[in-house]
Amino acid sequence: MDADILIIGGGLVGSTLALALARHEVTSIVVDAADLDTTILPAFDGRASAVASAPARMLRALGLGEMLDSLGCPIRAIRVTDGTAPQFLHFDATGDDEPLGRMVENRHLRAALLEAVRGAGGVTLIDRAQVAGLDRDDHRARLRLADGREFTAPVAVACDGRRSKTREQAGIRLARWSYPNAALVTMVAHSVPHDNVACELFYPTGPLALLPMTDHEDGRPRSAIVWTVDAAQAEGARKLGPIALAAEIAARIDGTLGQVEVVAPQAVWPLGFHHATDYVAARLVLAGDAAHGMHPIAGQGLNAGWRDVAALTEVLVDAARTGQDLGSPAVLARYSAWRRMDNSMVLAATDTLNRLFAIPGRPAALVRRFGLAAVERIAPLKARFMAEARGETGKMPALLRGETV
Repeated sequence: MDADILIIGGGLVGSTLALALARHEVTSIVVDAADLDTTILPAFDGRASAVASAPARMLRALGLGEMLDSLGCPIRAIRVTDGTAPQFLHFDATGDDEPLGRMVENRHLRAALLEAVRGAGGVTLIDRAQVAGLDRDDHRARLRLADGREFTAPVAVACDGRRSKTREQAGIRLARWSYPNAALVTMVAHSVPHDNVACELFYPTGPLALLPMTDHEDGRPRSAIVWTVDAAQAEGARKLGPIALAAEIAARIDGTLGQVEVVAPQAVWPLGFHHATDYVAARLVLAGDAAHGMHPIAGQGLNAGWRDVAALTEVLVDAARTGQDLGSPAVLARYSAWRRMDNSMVLAATDTLNRLFAIPGRPAALVRRFGLAAVERIAPLKARFMAEARGETGKMPALLRGETV
C-alpha cells in the first residue's frame, strides 16, 4: 500500500486536505495535471477569495496564519443593498477581535499551500501527471498514471474541480444548470478608502461585489471586483479597455469608491450550479467543486470546499486512530451525511438569492428593500445570516474551530 489516501487534484481544496491529513499523521499522494509552480505566478489568475472566519481558523491551525495576516485584508463589515438604494443589510465584527473573513489573492493562497505541502512529511506531491484511470474494488483504490506509475490506497478523494473526470468515470450524476450570466473579475485602485467593508450591490443582471484588498503598490486603496453581467454581454465586457471598464464600474457604484482605476486584467467566467447526486462511491469521495458548485453571490464556493476538508479530515483521522478501513462504506457515509445537508442548504440559499434579486420591476425592488430592512432589524435572523457568512452553522469540525482533531 503506497499511502493512506489518494488525492486527485492539487488545487486549493486538494492541497489543504493533504496538509490537514499530514498534520494528523495520515499519509497521502496528491496528483495534479498542472505545473503547480505556474499557478502561483501573478499572470496565472487574477482572482481573489474571501476566506470566511471559520476556514481561516483552519488555515491558521495548519500553519498558514502568517500568510493570512501579511497578505490578506480583513473584512470588518459586509453591506448588502438592492442597487444603490438607501435600505441596506449591514453585518459587522464590532466587539469581536476576529474579522468576518479575509480577502486574499488566490496566487498567495496557492503559494503558501504549495510550500507547506512540499515541506510536510507524509505527502507525496506529483504534478504534471495525467491520470490514466482509477480502479476501485472491495479492498483498495488503484490510481494509474499515463506514464505507467501506479499507486494504491484504501480510498481516493476527487478534488479535480467542477468538470471532474474522476466523478464522471465513477458514474456519479449531477443536478446542474447554467445561469444566463457570467462573472467579470478584476482589481481596482480607488481614491476613497474601503474601510475594510465588503459591499454587495444587487442588480437584475446579478450582484456587483466590492471586496476590500490590501493597498495597491502605490499606496492607494484597492478592491477586488466581481461583477455579474448578462451572458450575452460577456464577450463585450471581456474586451473593454481599462478606462472604459473603470467608467462602467464607477457608473454602477455611485461614487462609493471615489475615482476608480482598473489595475489588473479582467477575466470573465461562466456561471452555473451543480450538485452531485452522491458524495461517495466505492472507495471514492468527492470534495470541493467536484461535489458542488454555486453562484458566487455570497462568496461561499471555496469556503464550502474547505468545510468539506475539515469534516473529511476529522472522519478519516478518527477512522485511522480506531483502526477502521478508511474506505469502508460506514466511514465514507459519515462524511456524506455530515456535509451533504449543509452544502444543500448553502446551494439552495445562493440560488434563491440570485433568482430573487434578478426579478425586474419596481414592485419586486420594493419587496427586496423591505426584506433587507426587516432582516436588519430582526436580531436572531441577522445573527443567522452572519453565522452563514462566517461558516459557523451546523456541527463544526475541530479544524473550523481552530483545533486539531
